[in-house]
Amino acid sequence: MKKTLLATLLGATTLVSSVAHAELSANASVVSNYLWRGLEQADGGPAVQGGLDYSNESGFYAGTWASNVDFGGDAKIELDLYGGYTGSLNDKIEFDVGYVLFAYPGGEDGLNFGELYGNFSMDALTVGIAVLANATGADFGDSLYLSADYAIPLSNDFELGLHIGSYSGDFSSDTIDIGATIAKDSWAVGVSKVDEGDDEIKLYASYAWDFAL
Repeated sequence: MKKTLLATLLGATTLVSSVAHAELSANASVVSNYLWRGLEQADGGPAVQGGLDYSNESGFYAGTWASNVDFGGDAKIELDLYGGYTGSLNDKIEFDVGYVLFAYPGGEDGLNFGELYGNFSMDALTVGIAVLANATGADFGDSLYLSADYAIPLSNDFELGLHIGSYSGDFSSDTIDIGATIAKDSWAVGVSKVDEGDDEIKLYASYAWDFAL
């Protein structure tokens, strides 16, 4: 497609402006029990986690995140790669859409998979959807995760987070997970439960750091 000189110059100006306002940050955390959608990822043990994120004022972002895992097999590391876009639909609704690859270097064949996701927030409520995009031996849409989260401010800068999620499809076990978290500053403690399989109530605590680079 042809562009006029003016459009090309405007595009170059936008690119330079975006790069000039780009941000690079890092994060690290420790958690007593790594849970994902209510399911234990480190055999009930602690995990050390961290990542890098790039974002610019256009709304585009990309990043990577890693954690130790223990599924009883060869996989010992989870490495996530993701990219997406954030913005606003109107004055009240914000959105975050993107793609994430869940990779397990050195793990068994078939562990790696990718999802397309969308999260939509209005005030304290966030609803999300994640759809299987790619996996060995599975088709697009073979799993679906729906979630809702609600944040309630408490006194002394504490916050109560309430969560419910539904994971279903041929690629996943059909589960519903519920949870609650109390957080303040970098600390969080929480409780989680799934309705199928291991139905024990799971407790966890975490501490997180964020760094501007």
